[in-house]
Amino acid sequence: MNAPLRRVGVVAMVLFGLLFANLNWIQAYKADEYRNSDYNGRVQVAEYERKRGNIEAGGTALATSKETGGKLRFLRTYPGGEKYAHVLGYKPVNLGDTGIERVENDFLAGTSDALIANRIKDMFTGDETGGGNVLLTLSKRAQDAAFNGLSNNQVGAKKGAAIAFDPRTGAVQALVSMPSFDPNPLASHDTDEATAAYNKLESAEGGPLKNRALSEVLPPGSTFKIVVAAAALENGIGKNTQISAGPSYTPPTSGTPIRNAVPSICPESEVSLISAVTESCNTGFAKLGVELGADRVKEKARQFGFEQDDLTVGQLGEGGLPVAASRTGAMQGPDGSTDPAALAQSSIGQRDVKMTPLQGALIAGAVANGGSQMRPYLVRQLLAPDRTTSYYTAKPRELRQPVSGQVASDLRDMMVSVVENGTGRNAKFNGYTVGGKTGTAQSGPQTPDHGWFIGFALDSKGTPVSAVCVVLEEAGSGGSAEAARIAGKIMQAAAADSGGR
Repeated sequence: MNAPLRRVGVVAMVLFGLLFANLNWIQAYKADEYRNSDYNGRVQVAEYERKRGNIEAGGTALATSKETGGKLRFLRTYPGGEKYAHVLGYKPVNLGDTGIERVENDFLAGTSDALIANRIKDMFTGDETGGGNVLLTLSKRAQDAAFNGLSNNQVGAKKGAAIAFDPRTGAVQALVSMPSFDPNPLASHDTDEATAAYNKLESAEGGPLKNRALSEVLPPGSTFKIVVAAAALENGIGKNTQISAGPSYTPPTSGTPIRNAVPSICPESEVSLISAVTESCNTGFAKLGVELGADRVKEKARQFGFEQDDLTVGQLGEGGLPVAASRTGAMQGPDGSTDPAALAQSSIGQRDVKMTPLQGALIAGAVANGGSQMRPYLVRQLLAPDRTTSYYTAKPRELRQPVSGQVASDLRDMMVSVVENGTGRNAKFNGYTVGGKTGTAQSGPQTPDHGWFIGFALDSKGTPVSAVCVVLEEAGSGGSAEAARIAGKIMQAAAADSGGR
């Protein structure tokens, strides 16, 4: 054989070798990816042959499947529309699924390993194998109160979030993000229609697809003072101890003074710690943070849950809806040492401090629950297609204990004082003891302030029934008072709804 033919033969052998390797790569390593691809039409048809299980809360179906008579046999529908959108997500034909529809997809679709006995049984009986049912912790009344409160807020805010949970168990009672969206068009079997609906939402002002309760991080303003107060209580300062205050404070490394919201707030040179929390004294907490030092403030925030990157909300095990990490920021100067100006601003929830609404509720929940912070969860139970067998039942567990019982008790007294005597009066409702902390946070040089409220409700025996966080973004004047009002309505609804307890 001459040299040119040998070269052609070698090239052909190399090409066949590459082809063989590629086929094995596809079969061995890429098979599952292609089999489960949203663009695999055969898989789509097979998936829609099986009736998908319900997602329910309090005995009400929030996501169901109805028969269409078409090529794709079952259509996913969401009777609650916008109200539950950020919890449920949506199950589209060609787009990526989101929310509980995504994290519990295998069980809802009936393909979970847990349901193999059901599939085998149906092979022998000839019955149609359906998907399993997912039961959530949500309280219908609390979810209604959260959705209606945000949608009809009295300060004209267009963006915000609310989340509430049972401090004793971590069961989420309400989760709403504003603006919201209707998931039904996204689940349409007309893929052009679904894609157009998605593109419209993706480009809409305010980002309606974003789950602000779990993924939005904003400066928390004075709600962060509860963290600083906790650090103070653990370092020899009692709730009635006098701390330095006054009408103005200029940190050593700054030419910009920190002032209180209005001149009538803590103009005295000293006030008690409980008064500083009740009045929301900026100068007092700025000085207190500098006195405590950055390490103590940052460590106490970390103990409450700041800096956690891996928290999810779904089942109590692995997986669930992702939660953005709350951060305290560096509080340092260019040389790496603590910058008193940065620390002072951080101690009143400004500068680089950023917090999710969930983190705000977790702080309030730990205070209400004697210092024990429970892991939040949304999935209460997984039921078989015929509802006779439970494959999962949530067993609440502690996430962490950021403060002792005594410190929690002192913080509880301070937060109750805020609602009884201070800026959180709008959160009060009859028959329950309500505690909380308002927060007003600068959002930018040319935009209105954010309004925050974190809080809790205790029944007549002192048992916590709900912890909540509400934020109204760029709400301006009156934003924190309105957040407190909405939070009170949510907690009142959760307390009245035994299904949310």
